[in-house]
Amino acid sequence: MNDRPQVLVTGAAGFAGSHLVEHLAPNYEVTGWSRSEPPHAVASLARWTRVDLLDRERVRAEIRRLRPRLVYHCAGAAHVAQSWANTTVPLAGNVLTTQHLLDAIRRAGLSCKVLVTGSASVYATSNTPIAEDGVIAPASPYALSKLAQEQLGLRAVTEDGIEVVVARAFNHTGARQNPAFAAAGMARQVARIERGLMPPVIRVGNLEAQRDLTDVRDTVKAYALLMERGTPGAIYNVASGVARPIRAILEALVGRSRVPVEITTDPALFRPNDTPVVVGDASRLRATTGWAPSIGFDRMLDDLLEYWRSEN
Repeated sequence: MNDRPQVLVTGAAGFAGSHLVEHLAPNYEVTGWSRSEPPHAVASLARWTRVDLLDRERVRAEIRRLRPRLVYHCAGAAHVAQSWANTTVPLAGNVLTTQHLLDAIRRAGLSCKVLVTGSASVYATSNTPIAEDGVIAPASPYALSKLAQEQLGLRAVTEDGIEVVVARAFNHTGARQNPAFAAAGMARQVARIERGLMPPVIRVGNLEAQRDLTDVRDTVKAYALLMERGTPGAIYNVASGVARPIRAILEALVGRSRVPVEITTDPALFRPNDTPVVVGDASRLRATTGWAPSIGFDRMLDDLLEYWRSEN
């Protein structure tokens, strides 16, 4: 008989969700909800169920059947730039999915702890590390949807007694990330150039923007620690505390290339309202859980590039 604790991960086939499944699998019985097939690396690590969180009745039925005690809510829209093209996607993907999940938990009468994966995009621009009490000023449809998602979670604490913890994640990268994101996209291009699959030129947008970038494996460790030790109704930044220019990330990846690579700026790749500096203060997370990043910048980029070399 398997007596390991049961956990549910929504969006389990996605980027952070799949890494969370990998992290949890040795110690938990993981059920993964997804709309797509799971990556091969995690296919055997969870019990997989096809669930579209926009289908309210299906969500209610599955929650009644599973009756989870721990829920990591990783499902949702994740791309800032793409949110400008279709505002319906982040609003449905982040707000409605969260509403349906929390409503299903409430209706099932579960005693349940939920981690909502929020985003640092809700903060106003700041040149100094941003703590959880920083100014809130969402500057994109995506950021607005993530703020609404947070508020639904916090309301569920006060109104429904659901133990919701919010993790405001700053930028993170790693294997299996959508190459529409900067670091993953640049690593993929380097790998493709090495194999002769594209010309030796990388076209980029704003290289002067600075981002606080953490390895996704450290990010999901923070999620797991917050599930164990986080206070319901509290918000926790997940951040390295170090801001690096996009240029430094690109140059580090190009420096690892096995062939010469040219870098050129493409104005079409600049996005509206691009925040110049984003860096987080994770003091509250450290004080509560003892978390600190364990994977350094160089290893993060080494592993990211090796992933794309193996994929191309």
